[in-house]
Amino acid sequence: MKQRRHEAILRAIRGGEIQTQARLLDALLAQGIAATQATVSRDIRELGLKKVPKPGGSGAPCYAAAERLDTGLSAKLRAILSNAVLSADSAGHTVCVRCGAGMANAACTAVDALRLESVVGSLAGDDTIFLLCRSEEAALAVREEMERYAAKLND
Repeated sequence: MKQRRHEAILRAIRGGEIQTQARLLDALLAQGIAATQATVSRDIRELGLKKVPKPGGSGAPCYAAAERLDTGLSAKLRAILSNAVLSADSAGHTVCVRCGAGMANAACTAVDALRLESVVGSLAGDDTIFLLCRSEEAALAVREEMERYAAKLND
């Protein structure tokens, strides 16, 4: 039940501007999940959700998933990801990240430093990283995140 609730919370904050716990409770209820404010508060802490300014800087801050916030990641690690990741794909709960030859270990260390709540574990070879995610939805979100790094390299 907790995993289902966490996935519903992540869906809600990705799908709209959730500014308060009360709105988050309403969004969960709309998905058929009843929860208390105390439970949602604990879930927010466990998921590492933060309030961030809305795009464009107008209005109240909204909840965002920690996996979207790489502010704690050093510039060096961001540079490694941007220079190493060539592409990403997913199947089921697994994300396959293709890297330049010899770059997967360094890129995997950077991914691990992101401390993504939705990633259970990682495995790196010479030019490939496999990330095991908690759900298919989480794998899609992680794949999109890795694709953003690949897009920076391909720009």
